Amino acid sequence: MGCRNSKISSSNTVVLGVIQIMLGVYHVLMWYFLLLLYMGQIKGTFGTYEPLTYKMGTGLWGLTFIISGAFTVRAAKHQNNKYLLLCALSLNILCIIVTIIAASLTVVELAHFRSVSYRNYGQAKLGREVSRVLLFSYPLEFGISLTYSICSCSHLGRGQEDSLESVTEVVESTF
Repeated sequence: MGCRNSKISSSNTVVLGVIQIMLGVYHVLMWYFLLLLYMGQIKGTFGTYEPLTYKMGTGLWGLTFIISGAFTVRAAKHQNNKYLLLCALSLNILCIIVTIIAASLTVVELAHFRSVSYRNYGQAKLGREVSRVLLFSYPLEFGISLTYSICSCSHLGRGQEDSLESVTEVVESTF
């Protein structure tokens, strides 16, 4: 298999986890900025601008990045704990799914723009720019999660091969 040849050091894994945590904090802070931005809208003739990503709270999905990054750092420090590695792998796969969904929702939001009242146009325009910036950070999170998932798969695969070889050696030594 292709993933068995992948190798990454524990210090590089810690760096991946820390970057994941920073991206998660960034997404949560940007969602808070959007919350303040959209809560300050004045009810105009055409209504207020409430985009799809804001309503769904996709910025708060950054919490999954934070939790996954924390488990990734923890798993890098304790590489002998198989359950911690599996948990970090599962959370990184969840991050991949969350990233794909959030990026899709952001693209849908940016593709459709309903006109808003003149008073709220500046806030809507700034909110759309924030969504564009977040759209560029999703591939980074996707790449980090995918890299860790591949390397974690490799590490778990090597661990299983080692355990199978040791069982075979024990059986052969008894005969």
